[in-house]
Amino acid sequence: MAARLMSAQAQVCRLGKHVVADGPVVRQFHASCYTASKVALSKFDSDVFLPYEKLNKRLDVVRGRLNRPLTLSEKVLYSHLDDPANQDIVRGTSYLRLRPDRVAMQDATAQMALLQFISSGLKKVAVPSTVHCDHLIEAQVGGPKDLARAKDLNREVYDFLASTCAKYGLGFWKPGSGIIHQIILENYAFPGLLMIGTDSHTPNGGGLGGLCIGVGGADAVDVMADIPWELKCPKVIGVNLTGKISGWTSPKDVILKVADILTVKGGTGAIIEYHGKGVDSISCTGMATICNMGAEIGATTSLFPFNQRMADYLKSTGRGAIASEAQKYQGKVLSADKNCEYDELIEINLDTLEPHVNGPFTPDLAHPISKLGDNSKKNGYPLDIRVGLIGSCTNSSYEDMGRCASIAKDAMSHGLKSKIPFNVTPGSEQIRATIERDGISEVFDKFGGTVLANACGPCIGQWDRQDVKKGDKNTIVTSYNRNFTGRNDANPATHCFVTSPELVTALSIAGRLDFNPLTDELTGSDGKKFKLKAPFGDELPAKGFDPGQDTYAAPPASGENVKVAVDPKSQRLQLLEPFDKWNGQDLTDLTVLIKVKGKCTTDHISAAGPWLKYRGHLDNISNNMFIGATNYENNEMNNIKNQRNGSWGGVPDVARDYKANGIKWVAVGDDNYGEGSSREHAALEPRHLGGRAIIVKSFARIHETNLKKQGMLPLTFANPADYDKIQPTSKISLLNLKSLAPGKPVECEVKNGDKVEKIKLNHTLNDLQIGWFKAGSALNRMKELAQ
Repeated sequence: MAARLMSAQAQVCRLGKHVVADGPVVRQFHASCYTASKVALSKFDSDVFLPYEKLNKRLDVVRGRLNRPLTLSEKVLYSHLDDPANQDIVRGTSYLRLRPDRVAMQDATAQMALLQFISSGLKKVAVPSTVHCDHLIEAQVGGPKDLARAKDLNREVYDFLASTCAKYGLGFWKPGSGIIHQIILENYAFPGLLMIGTDSHTPNGGGLGGLCIGVGGADAVDVMADIPWELKCPKVIGVNLTGKISGWTSPKDVILKVADILTVKGGTGAIIEYHGKGVDSISCTGMATICNMGAEIGATTSLFPFNQRMADYLKSTGRGAIASEAQKYQGKVLSADKNCEYDELIEINLDTLEPHVNGPFTPDLAHPISKLGDNSKKNGYPLDIRVGLIGSCTNSSYEDMGRCASIAKDAMSHGLKSKIPFNVTPGSEQIRATIERDGISEVFDKFGGTVLANACGPCIGQWDRQDVKKGDKNTIVTSYNRNFTGRNDANPATHCFVTSPELVTALSIAGRLDFNPLTDELTGSDGKKFKLKAPFGDELPAKGFDPGQDTYAAPPASGENVKVAVDPKSQRLQLLEPFDKWNGQDLTDLTVLIKVKGKCTTDHISAAGPWLKYRGHLDNISNNMFIGATNYENNEMNNIKNQRNGSWGGVPDVARDYKANGIKWVAVGDDNYGEGSSREHAALEPRHLGGRAIIVKSFARIHETNLKKQGMLPLTFANPADYDKIQPTSKISLLNLKSLAPGKPVECEVKNGDKVEKIKLNHTLNDLQIGWFKAGSALNRMKELAQ
């Protein structure tokens, strides 16, 4: 296989072109790849054109080699291969070398990605790339005031991002423009696109027929540097949809049901491909909702076939030419072949699919609405709902907002409003302006709602919540995608349930979890009983979309004279120092920093919320490392024993003590370690504070790759029961690392006092990734090749 991949020498050749090229030459080099079509990739990329003819030619090569029907996912993925004639292609086994069409980054992850790109020494990005300011705006009182406050508090970071984008040729979406995934759907996504984004919910673009995949910042740097992007060839899970969406059932219920079936790790290493007659009953933005939350089942990404609903959305957002061009390739590239085979097949009948509410504390704990009340009482969930929240990148479309407004108007016609605080997060400036023009915002205001800024807000923990104290047991319902412990408000006692925005609205009127709008009645202000009508709303605005304020900054033709400065005294930004190279010796007598018990997401490893302000400063943000993880030894968070001196302290404090005393360490974890966000800080921080390996039962895909990129060894127990052999006081030795090779287990010695046991640890490192480990990181290896 290695012989069929691009050689290191070839990488040097490609990289060399960009080291010496000026900006316009780099852009022209990339544009030359997209031949024949003269339909621009987007209105912001007028010199780069749709690649359908090239994709079709690559696909012909792959078809001739595989000689079998292809799934849609395979068509889009394999048509972006760097070397389709020679690439090994085995689902679930091969490592593919790919050429994505574009890169997207949100402001929290872009800081570290761009700091790494600056370190590469390149002059301009090689593919269309954008940065979106959506993560640093905290919800407090309402949209305009919260946005103004965020601009003031984050000025240093926003100035850094804006100037870096201008210097290196990236588009910059200013704070207030909206959530990255909504902006991508409105402006950049197209059928057949392959895009990587530094956010786990990048798969949202699958609603427009694109393969949009969440990655860490180091992967984004590779693509922006014109290095082929590497991805383990995904398996493909098919979901056959029959029947039609109607009544209270919404697109969100499809993915809530799939999460129930597959669980939070059932999609790992696979693309979820939706198909069947039921697809056409779902709007384009509804399909995006389903793909967005596919991240919660560990899927590489999710995808729908190009259809008329997508074409209608493209036309409504000013991209009719893209729709016309896509229709020419609908059968060849943008739909699955007849009789293609899936690795697993799920059947869902939309006619009988009941609305669902999932949670608390995990997005795969599913409750049909008819059972939610009983299940809540049985499990002791607080029945009184404290806050209802709709919007976010998952459910903030015009259709979502219209359907919720119909429920609110129905309730108000009977003299009722929301019983609880009701927060609305528009997905973009375009959505905000359009729902304001069409009177939907006014409905929410009369209903008792608060329209927040066009940003992530409470969904990612950017919420200055004041109605409960930390530790108070309470319930909230949201239309978000993720509900891990403490995720929204940093309160581990908050029971968060995720559901459709329609059900959030209905439950906010009743104020209780045991209300079922399909069967239960409410009492109007006149004392009369009534049932809420099923929601309805326009899929697309009849008057077209109102773009609102212009919040986009295009890069100049040349960024040569643009200055990017980082103050050495800054508490928000810090230039990166290279990690140390492997010294060629075995890693012996490593100390166990922490043995994690149970679920350990990237939120547990590197919390968001108030820590977002340090995303550009590796040393400062490392003070949140593992503070949310449960210590196996005492069932407490952020309290571990220092094995050097016997004292107890916070995890980052103990790690810093070990680093200062030259003690290398490992962390030990359970199943699906690192699920959730794509944040590479969860890999950077352990590396920065002296970690050398993470040993777990299994990894989530993005986090495992992020660890590899930073020179860490991500290892899994060959026998999961060996997790029990490692104690907090154990010493771990990783042996024969000079012979580290793909597919060959790592020998491990576990010392517990005088007792020594040998166990086997598996890994998924290939030859290229072993090179990252030896060099100290992927970025170090990139520099070695460039030199």
